[in-house]
Formats: sequence, C-alpha cells, structure tokens
Amino acid sequence: MIPFVNMRRSLLFLLLLSLLFGSASAKPIRVLFLGHESEHHNSNKFYPMLAKGLGRDAIYFDYVTTVEGALGDAAYLNKFDALLLYANHGKITPGQWKNLKGYVEGGGGFVPVHCASWCFGNEPGFDQLVGGRFASHKTGTFTAKVVDSKHPAMAGVKEFEAWDETYKHRNHNKKDRQVLMVREVAEKGDNITEPEPWTWVRTQGKGRVFYTASGHDERVWKQPAFHQLLKAGILWSVGDARKQSYEKFIAGRAPLKYEKRDNIPNYEKRSEPLPYQFPLSAKDSMDYTQAPVGFRLELFASEPDVINPIGLAWDERGRLWVAETVDYPNEMTPNRVGNDKIKILEDTDGDGKCDKVTVFAEGLNIPTSLTFSRGGVIVAHVPDFLFLKDTDGDDKADVREVLNTGWGTGDTHAGPSNLRYGFDNWIWGTVGYSGYRGEVGGKKLGFGSGVFRIKPDGSQLEFMHQFNNNTWGLGFNSSGDVFGSTANNNPSFFCGIPATAYGSGKRGMSARMIATDRSFHPITPNIRQVDAFNNYTAGAGQTVATSAGFPESYREKVAFISGPTGHLLGKYHLSRAGSGYKAKNGYAFLASADEWFSPVAAEVGPDGNLWVADWYNFIIQHNPTPSLARAGYDAKRGKGNAHINPNRDRGHGRIYRVVWDKAPEAKIKSLAGASDAELVAAMDSDNLFWRQTAQRLLV
Repeated sequence: MIPFVNMRRSLLFLLLLSLLFGSASAKPIRVLFLGHESEHHNSNKFYPMLAKGLGRDAIYFDYVTTVEGALGDAAYLNKFDALLLYANHGKITPGQWKNLKGYVEGGGGFVPVHCASWCFGNEPGFDQLVGGRFASHKTGTFTAKVVDSKHPAMAGVKEFEAWDETYKHRNHNKKDRQVLMVREVAEKGDNITEPEPWTWVRTQGKGRVFYTASGHDERVWKQPAFHQLLKAGILWSVGDARKQSYEKFIAGRAPLKYEKRDNIPNYEKRSEPLPYQFPLSAKDSMDYTQAPVGFRLELFASEPDVINPIGLAWDERGRLWVAETVDYPNEMTPNRVGNDKIKILEDTDGDGKCDKVTVFAEGLNIPTSLTFSRGGVIVAHVPDFLFLKDTDGDDKADVREVLNTGWGTGDTHAGPSNLRYGFDNWIWGTVGYSGYRGEVGGKKLGFGSGVFRIKPDGSQLEFMHQFNNNTWGLGFNSSGDVFGSTANNNPSFFCGIPATAYGSGKRGMSARMIATDRSFHPITPNIRQVDAFNNYTAGAGQTVATSAGFPESYREKVAFISGPTGHLLGKYHLSRAGSGYKAKNGYAFLASADEWFSPVAAEVGPDGNLWVADWYNFIIQHNPTPSLARAGYDAKRGKGNAHINPNRDRGHGRIYRVVWDKAPEAKIKSLAGASDAELVAAMDSDNLFWRQTAQRLLV
C-alpha cells in the first residue's frame, strides 16, 4: 500500500511540475532578426513589414544589423527561439561561427532567407548548415511550386506569384534535408534546366533550419502569403515542444473582439473603416505587447486607480504622482473647475504594484503636466500655472496659488506640457501652437511651438527653442543637452542654441530636427492616423536613458519617443554629429497589437527603470475634425478643438514599468529628510533623477 501511495505522490508532483513549467514557457515566439545597413536587400525596410504582419500572432522580432550584435554573445543569442538571417554579411569570425553552430545544434531555430545563402563565404560549414549556397540569379515574375504540402513547415502556406531574383544554388547539402518548394524552368534562357530547390528544411543536431530563396524586395516582403511562409517556417524551426507551448499561449490569451461602429474616422481611405476593438484588461493587453528580449514589462497601476494618465513625476520619497484627466479633450469649463485630479500612487509592500492611492488635488480641468518645486507641485492648467502645496502633512493640497497666467486655451492638445526641473534650477517645459500671450515682470511675451523655461516662483519666463509645429516632447541628457519632439512628423529635435542668445528682438535657429528617419514601426496593421501615414504624427516625450538601469549601449545614447497612434513607444539612437547630434531610428521599444495601447509619456523613475503612461484609449486623434470627404463622415468640433467622438473612453489607464533583466538595485530609495551632506553625496548617483532631486532639495 505504501509504494502505491508514494507512486501517486510522485505522479502528482510530476504533474504539478509539468503544469508550472508548461505555463512558464507558454509565451510568444521570440526571433532575432539579423539584417544589415544596406539599401540592397533592404532589411531596414523589410523587417518592419514582417513585424507588422506577424505581431498579432505573437511572433516578435528583435532587430540588429551587425554580426557581432547577433552572434557575438552566445548567452544573448540563446534567449531567442529562432534566428532569422536576411543580409549580405561576407565574413564570420571563428567565435561567431562557434556560437551560431552551437545555437542551432543545441536546439535553436535558424531561418536563413534569400541572400542569407550568400553570407559567410569564409566558413565552409555555413553552406552545409544552410543546406546550399547561392550561385547565380536572373530575375522574373514566377510562382514557386509547393512539392510537399503536408510537411508541418508548409502549414497554411499557399503558392504566390511575385517578381524576384531567380536564385540558383550550389554546394547542396542533401543530408537531413527535405525540399518543400521548387522553382520550375520558366522559359528559354532561364538559368536552370531542371526544377531548382527553392524552399527546404533540414536538421542539424537538435536544431532545425528553414530556408527559402524568396525575398529580394518589397514585391515579396509586402505579401501576406510570404509572411505566412515565414511564420510556418519559424514555428517549425523552433521545435515541437516550443511550438506547442506557443500554441498554448495563443489559446489561453483573451481574443481581440470587434464590432462595426459609427464614428471611426477613416483618414487612410481604406475600403471601409476599421472596426471598433473592445478594450482588454491590463493583464490581457500585456499578452499583446512586445518589449525587447532582456527587458520585461511590469504593470504598476491600472483603472480604477488611475484613468487617462497624462503626466508622471516622483517626489523625494520616490512616490509616483500622476496627473489624470477624464475631461480631456473637450470638457473645458469656463471656471476651470472639472473632474480631474493629481494622485499619489504608492507601493507600500515592495511588490512592485500600486497598493495605495491618495488624491492630492481634485476639481482640476485638463491638467497637462506637473513637476516639483519649492516644497510643492507646479501644475500646467491653462490659462494658468498653479502652485499646489500640502502644509500639514496629510498629502492633500491646502495651498493653491496662480503662479503665472497667459497660456493659450484654444486647443487642449497644443498647450503647455513636459514640465521638468532643469539643471539651471528653472522649470523647463514645452508649449504647442496654443502658445503663450501674457506679461511677466512687466514684460509682454508671446511665443508658441517650442521650449520655454520659467523661474520656480513665476517671476521670469523665457522662450528658449523654436520648433516648427505642435511641441510635445522635452528631455535632457546628463550633460544638460536639450532634446525635444513634435506631434507632426518631427520625432527628434536637438536644441543647440538658446533663442535668448540672439538678443532682444532678434531671431535665429535655436533647434534643428535631427531624426534621420521619421517613420514608426507598429506590430499591427490596424493603425489610424490623420496624415503623414506610418510616421510619428503624435510624437510625445523625449526621454533619454539616464540611469544604470539600462544596458551600456542605451545609457545617454537612446531617447524614447511615444507614438500613441502606432500603439508603440519608439526609440532613437543619439550620436554626436559635429557640434550637435543625430538621432537614428531604432524602431519600437514597446509595441502592441492591442489597438487601445497608447503610450503618451515615458520617464526614467527613481528605481532607474523606464516608466510608461498608457492613455489606453481607442480614439487618440484630436483634429482635424472628420469630414465626409476626408474621413468618411461629418463630425463636430468640441470646446477643446478636438472632434467630438462617443467612442472616446474615460474609464481606463495604465502605468507600466519596463525593467532590464540586469538592472542593479537602486542605491537610493528616498531623500526625504536627508541632510545636506547626504544630498551632496546623492549628486554622485548613477541615476539622473536622484542627482536632480538632490539639487532641487539643496537649492
């Protein structure tokens, strides 16, 4: 009897382990895409097409363009389920080859595409791994023929016609290889005399290789049938167990549900407007959202604790303060009293989630930013800047003063935002085309669409950098350099010369757009924009990675720009260019197939991690107001100059934290009550947030 009981216990234990580990591995497929910096076989252009095509299927790509970046670190490579190679890289080092070969033979999937069969000519073993090597080509329009439709790597694959290069191969390795598609002899003068192996699979060690010769340019890469071919190949290459765990993940996540509704603008002039997607819970939304391998997305707060978060700031205790606005964009009140709040969100038990919410101030009407100064909080609340302060320690504002007035009220998405404490002990911020018209210190001022600074007591105001349209982004690096972004197709500016340097009444260039590429890169085709399609048309924020909570390759070198209309948070790589900077498009840092995911702000927090405010709303567009000719129906304009839309949501909002796997523990948790000596010591922090907080408290 006892052996039977022990056997039952053992079986139950094994079942429990199976459930635990099976659940842990049920997750999206992660593919490392190795491309190159070339317009020939333009992987920079084609990778986003594939990411968009397969993103809703939870097949996520991380993209690199150097062999060392993909194959130099075996530990990094082994974090991926598969490696996709589409590039013209001529050589591979012995160490890189060792890592690639070891990765595949250890069970990793390998998906060489098209020109990949030309790569690494200095390593004979590479041809054998792929199963053949490119020899020559002509060009033509043709349909590769499926010859083994029952192979699992052909699941859902249909033949498709496309213009492509007509590859012919040599150095064929037929060992453990199975041909799935062939290119048949087309006509006289073809470079083949018998059917040419076109798509094949092979095994090596514990790993699987899927190769296709398709893919010269966008005439192939834009086709859904090609996406399906690569999807089937990727899922076969990762192995049966990993595929099964992926399928378990897909079956277990909440489905996206839709219905046809009125009042969905169709500026893109699709054959019909996109349907309305129903919202997801925060947990379910995360199942549709991609962060880079090596980072993890964590939820800090969601509705009902926070709704429509528009601005984030932390006090010297490390507590998060949030400006939330359910009145945005059109519920402007004449007396400026509304339904909006400033909240304090705290994690009191250290589990990384908000468990205490305190309303610091209420009755506000569309606050657009906040920052700390003089023992209180400055809030942008057009036409005024308010100074709010708690004097009795109950975390409730009992002082409310007007610090400054004159900010434009004509358009709620063109007012002041991005308030932050500057290195010069002024408060810096941005303003859009609603602008400023007022008097400060007896001096009349008028400006708009750019960067300003204001004394903490409101006694002085200066316009610092002129941008060319609605300005929504501002950030500093640790050297004090100033960067910004605009809503309309200018995702990154460098503010090189302050406008004040030109003297009274004179003007000169004070900022320049430095982004080398304006495009953004979603992982769903369901994107709704009003213009400049597929580019940053709602670029918000410009936060530089200024802490040790990021990899070395990020620190002071990467800026994060929100792209809510693309359901993403993008990144740009900053590098010196003469006396200024250039910003190279680094694709999406976060991206979601959930059409409600709408990052509007990202900030480096006191823990050194990146925090993201997700407005979480299906309707993001403000203006122009839809018309029958332009967007498919006639809408009306509201008091905030935004189109009135019953599909705008006022019940959701999320705040996430993106954590690097190797991020060190924050050395400072709080500076509340710190002595002058402790504040001076904090000026050596590896996090710019604490250095600036210490400076603010010292002065």
